[in-house]
Amino acid sequence: MIKHYFIAAGAAIMTLSAALASAQNASADQQLVQRGEYLAKAGDCVACHTAKGGKPFAGGLSIDTPIGRVYSSNITPDKDNGIGNYSEEDFDRALRHGIRKDGASLYPAMPYPSYAKVKPADVKALYAYFMNGVKAEPTPNHGVDIVWPLSMRWPLSIWRKVFAPAVAVDGVADNSPLLRGQYLVEGLGHCGACHTPRGIGMQEKALSDDSTQFLSGGVIDGYLANNLRGDARDGLGNWTEADIVAFLKTGRNSHSAAFGGMAEVVAESTQHMTDEDLSAMAKYLKSLKPVKDGTPALAYDDKTHQALRKGSDQSPGAMAFLNNCAACHRSSGKGYDETFPTLALSPTVNAENPASLIRIVLQGAEMPWTHKAPTQFAMPGFASRLSDQEVADVVTFIRSSWGNQASAVSASDVAKVRKQVPEKKTVEAGVVPLAKQ
Repeated sequence: MIKHYFIAAGAAIMTLSAALASAQNASADQQLVQRGEYLAKAGDCVACHTAKGGKPFAGGLSIDTPIGRVYSSNITPDKDNGIGNYSEEDFDRALRHGIRKDGASLYPAMPYPSYAKVKPADVKALYAYFMNGVKAEPTPNHGVDIVWPLSMRWPLSIWRKVFAPAVAVDGVADNSPLLRGQYLVEGLGHCGACHTPRGIGMQEKALSDDSTQFLSGGVIDGYLANNLRGDARDGLGNWTEADIVAFLKTGRNSHSAAFGGMAEVVAESTQHMTDEDLSAMAKYLKSLKPVKDGTPALAYDDKTHQALRKGSDQSPGAMAFLNNCAACHRSSGKGYDETFPTLALSPTVNAENPASLIRIVLQGAEMPWTHKAPTQFAMPGFASRLSDQEVADVVTFIRSSWGNQASAVSASDVAKVRKQVPEKKTVEAGVVPLAKQ
């Protein structure tokens, strides 16, 4: 009897140990999935891999490129249309090397030159999330709208060899906020994909701070993705680390508000990141030297404010500003903090390329909705109200007032931007209703 008792007790202990081990493994697996979910948000994967009105990560979003239109792929674990048959190695090859499971090269609209810097441990977490934390969707993939012979993929293998960097390995830990910020900005955040100018091969001219071209500003979707370096006039030179964190967390601060694609980045990605990671990113961005070292900062000039108040400036630009802009941005050009952005000394206003400012005037803009700043303000578009010359007048007025020192804008400049603005996508003025949020 005693022998049978000990045998039974031993079996029970083994069963309990196995159950505990299984529970620990399940907990570890769940932690890995949760870690992957966080990293997927940091990488803003949902933004490109979700079509308007489509299922999350089911692909189908159209992306315009210089050679035609491509469509994002289904990256849900669906076995027929998604990545359900991808091994972790297959997933890694697509994410960091730009190579599909069938061996074909991906178009670099997928920012694998940036994702090359993602470490294998984080790739593992991302794989766990997409295989176990994302719902499989049977949405078929859409073929590219690129004419032959440009649609051939084999030249992309040459592009990869010339422009894509070697992938990262596990090893050196991000043991300082600066290194962690660099890892997030250059890697998963793929900030350079929009904020770095492109070369003749449509490659980013720099993938790291080895060159001041990195994050010096780039044109994307008809907007200028701003200079993120230390330039005082059109960069982040006058922003503090706290300003950058506030912008990434809420989509607004005392200097600016997110618009265009950046509003989506804040809404879908950066607002969900930890304060520690956002602070690390801010620290790294503030470490970047200006493109034009030694250029003095702009200083506020009250002359325009006083002239508008007295009515002594009757120029077309001044009158257009008073009739269309002053109610929100004020005659001082200072707007209202975190509500209507300042125009005075704004990096967007003072950018060498006026594309963003022109497009905002024509199309309007919406601030992103965020948990920390749930009120979503909108600016109307004036495309149907103002002619090309009138838009040029008001934009030129804004770029030369209150201490701003940017070049004039012509009617032909406005006409070029207007061609890219969908007629029915102008934004209505005011506060976006809570039902929409």
